[in-house]
Amino acid sequence: MNLKELSQSLGLSQTTVSRALNGYPEVSPATRARVQEAAKTFNYHPSNRAKGLATGKALAIGHVIPVSDKHEMVNPVFGDFIAGAGETYARHGYEMILSIVDDSDEEKVYTSLKSRRAVDGVVVHGPRMNDPRIPLLNDLGLPFAVHGRASGCTLPYTWLDVNNRHAFLRATDFLYDLGHRRIALINGAEFMDFAYRRRDGYEAALQAHDICVDPALMRSDEMTEDFGYQSTTDLLGQNDAPSAIMCSSLISALGARRAIEEAGLVMGKDVSVITHDDDLSYLQNGGDIPIFTATRSSVRYAGRRLAEMLLAAIADPLQPPQNELLEAELMVGRSTGPAPRKE
Repeated sequence: MNLKELSQSLGLSQTTVSRALNGYPEVSPATRARVQEAAKTFNYHPSNRAKGLATGKALAIGHVIPVSDKHEMVNPVFGDFIAGAGETYARHGYEMILSIVDDSDEEKVYTSLKSRRAVDGVVVHGPRMNDPRIPLLNDLGLPFAVHGRASGCTLPYTWLDVNNRHAFLRATDFLYDLGHRRIALINGAEFMDFAYRRRDGYEAALQAHDICVDPALMRSDEMTEDFGYQSTTDLLGQNDAPSAIMCSSLISALGARRAIEEAGLVMGKDVSVITHDDDLSYLQNGGDIPIFTATRSSVRYAGRRLAEMLLAAIADPLQPPQNELLEAELMVGRSTGPAPRKE
């Protein structure tokens, strides 16, 4: 049954039925109850398009993914975030629109989404240092929320982030307490804000213990298994090889483990490894005892929570931007142990 048929069965206009179903105050309680009961009886569910016409909203949230970041579409981190956000959208009657665009067209896409009223807001993924998307969206007046933060951007905006600096500072301290002094970092691409903050925490911990920051022990790039493998192979081939390695991704850590094993070494005994773990649905870090010691924070929860923050901003445009900083939990697994004694 469609809206027209439901309206005819009730002897009411389509406008009145639509407004009754969407909670407009000018519809009397008796009429609203009658319409809701009929909708239940005939199993009628208004489409988002019909709701949008009645409320003046698109009832959709946009996620714009540049082509250069197309790996995000198969990255389990992105998938878990989207799953979490989707749960929140569905609960509030919103749909999700994914747009895959060339980098040079990203500004045009945001402008088009705004001018066509195709979405009520957007989520910004993978913020960079001084990210230009934030002032752009602010100027467009399109509600948005950022998964992460953009260092150097002074505009107020809604964001949710993990305390990456503190997580990697604490993890480096943990390795120091185990006796490690040659600690390497296999990081994400450091034009990304999260990677910059993780390196900052790592360096701050080393400096606090009077350990010189050694660029020869630091690598940064897209966080793939092969990058973790190649970086670890290179690091272990140095004359003064590290006894511990910190990875920014569980995927990179898997590559680090492969390199350690191929070198005839034992992870957790000869070389310790700590990684960041997004508590992924389809890439679990072991069972009751984690495979890797990790700084853990659920990206699925982050998706749910950031979606709630964005929908709240859409519902009340006058509320100040919300900011939420999540702390990662340090989970001790089988990949770390005391620094091996030198012969």
